[in-house]
Amino acid sequence: MPPEETIPGLGDLLGQAEPDDWDRAHAIPKDLLVGFARSGLLCAEVDEAYGGRGLTATRNGELTAAVGEVCGSLRSILTSQGMAASAVLHFGSAEQRAHYLPLLATSGALGAVAFSEPEAGSDLSAMETEIAAKGDSVFVTGQKRWVTAGMYADHLVVFGRHGVGGAAVVVPADASGVTIEPTGTSMGFRASGHAVVSLDEVELPRSALLARSAQAPLSHLAGRTLVYGRLSVAWGGVGIVRACLAAAARHAIRRTQFGLPIARHQLVARRLAELRVAEHLATLACLRAGGSVDARSPAAVMDVVLAKHVAAREAVSASSHAMQVIASAGVKDDGLVARAYRDAKMLELIEGTNEMCELMIAEDAVRSHGGSGLWTETLR
Repeated sequence: MPPEETIPGLGDLLGQAEPDDWDRAHAIPKDLLVGFARSGLLCAEVDEAYGGRGLTATRNGELTAAVGEVCGSLRSILTSQGMAASAVLHFGSAEQRAHYLPLLATSGALGAVAFSEPEAGSDLSAMETEIAAKGDSVFVTGQKRWVTAGMYADHLVVFGRHGVGGAAVVVPADASGVTIEPTGTSMGFRASGHAVVSLDEVELPRSALLARSAQAPLSHLAGRTLVYGRLSVAWGGVGIVRACLAAAARHAIRRTQFGLPIARHQLVARRLAELRVAEHLATLACLRAGGSVDARSPAAVMDVVLAKHVAAREAVSASSHAMQVIASAGVKDDGLVARAYRDAKMLELIEGTNEMCELMIAEDAVRSHGGSGLWTETLR
C-alpha cells in the first residue's frame, strides 16, 4: 500500500500541496509548514518517547519519496527538519534531547542545519565559523549560505570550529546578531527557503552547545548528520523518478501521432522503459541503504552514499526522458516535469556532489579489496 494510505496524516499533507504555486512564488506559506511540523511528519523518525512518529529509516524513506513525488521543495524542508533532529539526537545530552526533540517533532517549530560557507562546501576543513565557550555563554561568529529552510526556520543547528575540533550549537533564528536573507532564485527547489545566515558575535547560553559535539572533528560531526540528509535526498530522488514516470506514461498514452499513441512508437517506448528501470534502480538502492541504517550496519554510511549517488543520477536521467516524451507540452517553466527537470539536477550537487560521492565509493572499493585509503581525511 502507498505510504499516504498507511501513515496517518500524510494524505492530508499531500492534499494541501500547491507545488506549482509555491514554485512560482518561491515560498510555501509558513502557517502550512507549521501545521505540517505539528503533525510530526517533518521529522517522523523522532522516537515516540519525544513525541515523534518513531518511523524506521526505511519507512520514513517511503514517506519522503511520497512527499518528493508531489513537491521537491516540501521534501527539502522535510529533509532539513530531520537533519536538525538527527544532529540533536546524535550530539545532544539527555537533557538537550528531551528539550529540543519534542520542539522539532510536534510543537510546530521549524529547524534548519547550517553547514556550507562561502569558502567551505565539500572541504569542511575550510570552515571558518567560530563557536567559542566563555563562562556560561557561547559565542557564534561566521556566515553560512545555502541553508535550506533558513527563511522559515525558528532554530538553526550551526556547525563550526570549536577549540581544536568542531561543535554544533542550536541558534534561535531571532537571536540578537543573527541576520537571515534569501539566497536568491535558485534553479531548483525554489520554494525551499534557501538562505544566507550571518552570525555576528551571537551570544547564547552554554546549554545551546550540543554537549557531545564539543571538540569532535568537523568531519565526524558532519558525517553523522549527513547520513540522514543523504538518505532523505536519495528518497527524494526516488519521488522525482516516480513522478516523471507517471507523467510521461500518462502523456504517451493520451498523445496520438501518425495514428498511434506515442507509447506505441518504439523510440518513445524505450524512454518509458528507461524510466521504469530508473525507478527500480533508485528504489532498490534506497531500500538497501535504509535497511543498513535500521540494522545499524557498519556498511550504512557507504550504502547511503551509494544510494544518494544512484538516486540523484537516475532522477536527472528520468527527468530528461520525461521531458523528451512530453516535448512541447513540458517546456513551460512550470508544471511537474519542468520542476522535476530543474530539481533533479540539484540532487547531484547537494549533500555531496556526484563527484565527491564517486570518490568515496572508489575509496570504499579500494579499501574493501585490501588497498589503503587515498582521500578519507579530506572527504569525511
